[in-house]
Amino acid sequence: MKTILLLVASNVFMTLAWYGHLKFKFLEGKSLLAIILFSWGLAFFEYCLMVPANRAGYLSGTFTGYQLKILQEAITLSVFVVFAWLVLKEKLTWNYLVSFAFILGAIYFAAAFKPAGAPGGH
Repeated sequence: MKTILLLVASNVFMTLAWYGHLKFKFLEGKSLLAIILFSWGLAFFEYCLMVPANRAGYLSGTFTGYQLKILQEAITLSVFVVFAWLVLKEKLTWNYLVSFAFILGAIYFAAAFKPAGAPGGH
């Protein structure tokens, strides 16, 4: 649970760093360099949460590296859906929902079967 919460928090910072500048009024008219530096500042906090999340999940034997990556991508998309809806004012259409369903299927297959010898494997 600790790993997942840290991944969610880190992805909030990542989403703000990558897409927030598209709507943040205080960045209007700023140079691209200023926007990049602002985004890097936000990304610092993403890394401060992402690195401990991955270490906790992997070193505890709870997740393999592959599972952490697939989980992180699913969390990234989930956070982005909320961001796109609330901040970008974009609608979630049926084709995006189908795409997310396939990603959820990937998470299931990645997490349901741990290879022998992998961290946390049986």
